[in-house]
Amino acid sequence: MKTVSTRRLFEYWNERRGSRAAPERGDLEPGAIRQLLTDSFVIAFDPAAGHPLRLSGTRMCAFFCRELRGEPFQELWSAATRPIVRELISVVADEASPAVGGVVAQPAADFPTADLELLLLPLYHRGRRNARMLGLLTPLVVPFWLGTSPVAELSLGSLRHLGADAQATAAPRLLAPGRSLRIRHGLTVYDGGRQ
Repeated sequence: MKTVSTRRLFEYWNERRGSRAAPERGDLEPGAIRQLLTDSFVIAFDPAAGHPLRLSGTRMCAFFCRELRGEPFQELWSAATRPIVRELISVVADEASPAVGGVVAQPAADFPTADLELLLLPLYHRGRRNARMLGLLTPLVVPFWLGTSPVAELSLGSLRHLGADAQATAAPRLLAPGRSLRIRHGLTVYDGGRQ
């Protein structure tokens, strides 16, 4: 997870779910995540309707220069990306497996693209699975054109499913067996190297 907002929302969601696969929609308190609400959204799990947005934050709406509530979430994506997003939403909902991904926002005007981070978190709604999904679409760097040129389409880049231990991985797992590491001044030091 590249942004602080993404990590905070995932940590809050993880805390609220406890030992369950996903928290109930009613278990979430908007006041606890008020700093994240501008980039957050809630979608209804409804494949036939394109997974309509039930709520969308102000910055997310500013990216598209319009209110997004009620619009199909999958229609915000490029034609090539829509099937992938549709499948991603199904996997996140069916398997209660959160996902994080890189997104490129292409503005309608001739401006540079913006890099965003997408987080999708499953929610139960009144005990039902596959009912709601909490999400976050946050910019890595806020583009200068935000609110002046609508995003024409989103494209999905890298994608990763998050397990229960997503926050526990502090060091890379590309370590050769038998090599030791230690933490010094907040840095991971691998013993070995030049002989």
